[in-house]
Amino acid sequence: MDTQAIFGLQFLLSLVVWGLIAKWLLAPWLATMAQHQALFWLTLPHAFRHIGMVFLVPSVVAQPLPNAFAIPAAYGDLAAGVLALLALIALRTGWAGALALVWLFNIVGTVDLLNALRHLNVPPAFGATWYIPTFLVPLLLVTHFMIFVRLLRRARPN
Repeated sequence: MDTQAIFGLQFLLSLVVWGLIAKWLLAPWLATMAQHQALFWLTLPHAFRHIGMVFLVPSVVAQPLPNAFAIPAAYGDLAAGVLALLALIALRTGWAGALALVWLFNIVGTVDLLNALRHLNVPPAFGATWYIPTFLVPLLLVTHFMIFVRLLRRARPN
């Protein structure tokens, strides 16, 4: 199996596993919580997205990643991570604009991940960063989806 196929398989299987964990464990647990508390837990993993800056570190990747991928992915992750951190603080302190901040973070973070995923030629150069897109990105996509579902469900009039 070639590198691209292995990458695709690992990404897909991680997405399935995280989706099942979300359905079987996370969603029932979050259903018992208030909106702000559930959004807090779904946003929490995204506060670590500053780790994506590693795409700019030549000694970590197998070879320099193409700038068309590395720069937007690294700074997009940084922006999403900072917005997630601000959203966490807003949710915990009960700030009135917390939901708007969660919407902003979730849109920016989702667009960042979808933009990165369109670079299908990059996986062979990931080196030690291989586990970010094959293990963490599926988790982030699942939680982004769950956040959108909660926000849209809450936004609907009863």
